[in-house]
Amino acid sequence: MTTAQSTSPGYGVAPAGYRLPSETRLGRVCLQVADLERSIAYYETIIGLRVIARAGSTAMLAPYGDDRVVVEVRAKPGARPVTRRGLIGLYHFAILLPNRVSLGRFLRHLATEGEHAGMSDHFVSEAVYLQDPDGLGIEVYADRPRTEWRAENGQLVMSTIPLDVQSLLREAGDSLWTGMPAGTVLGHVHLHVGDLAKATAFFHEALGFDKVVWNYPGALFMSAGGYHHHLGTNTWGVGSSVASANDARLIEWEVVVPTSGDVDGAAASLEGKGFTVARESGDAVARDPWGTQVRVKASH
Repeated sequence: MTTAQSTSPGYGVAPAGYRLPSETRLGRVCLQVADLERSIAYYETIIGLRVIARAGSTAMLAPYGDDRVVVEVRAKPGARPVTRRGLIGLYHFAILLPNRVSLGRFLRHLATEGEHAGMSDHFVSEAVYLQDPDGLGIEVYADRPRTEWRAENGQLVMSTIPLDVQSLLREAGDSLWTGMPAGTVLGHVHLHVGDLAKATAFFHEALGFDKVVWNYPGALFMSAGGYHHHLGTNTWGVGSSVASANDARLIEWEVVVPTSGDVDGAAASLEGKGFTVARESGDAVARDPWGTQVRVKASH
């Protein structure tokens, strides 16, 4: 089993045992929705992804010029929309654009479509927030260069302040939005959880993410390789109700590690901490304490 290395960026807390490799990235999210055609229309028209494969009640969506799947949608007719208060499970998933120019183009596109969005500057990134037709949360964002990130008292400095929309629009200039560009990826996943201590036990101590930011009230942010976060967890305003098989929800999200040996290491760590792991075609699949599935797979 891999042991914790030194935390190279000068912030964060590595797990005591297995630690995810610094090259770890995310793969895709798999969402349960009520109406496949409605969701495809939204993700193509508003978000700017394209369908690259369909089979029955499932569609795979990827950026333009890039066949890496970012979102998979699976339709379950009658699935209940997310309530205003939310459920334990998905808070939002976050699509990372390659640069500020793309984010500025996306903002202008949203205005053209008349689409309402929330907007925030988090110091490490600039972000736009939306909800799909089932109420599932989406963030679209661009990172600031890592050289501009700051750390204090062992934590990365993140905050929430108003987004400088005019600056982003100036950056985009007159260039037009033509959909999510090549290089767009799933940047992070943010979950509503029932208990931060249980989230720490599963995601940090067992799965092997570093803790990066823990001074947000009711939240914990984790990552691999010094990223600002591949995973956010929070208990903000959500009750004890867990997203069920009859709800629009996050079914699964993927953690992509470099090799099959890294998958084995994650699986052994999870099992060593008492969590059940299934092996599927070389992947390691486990459920967090609230039932959301995480799949650890090798990039090659």
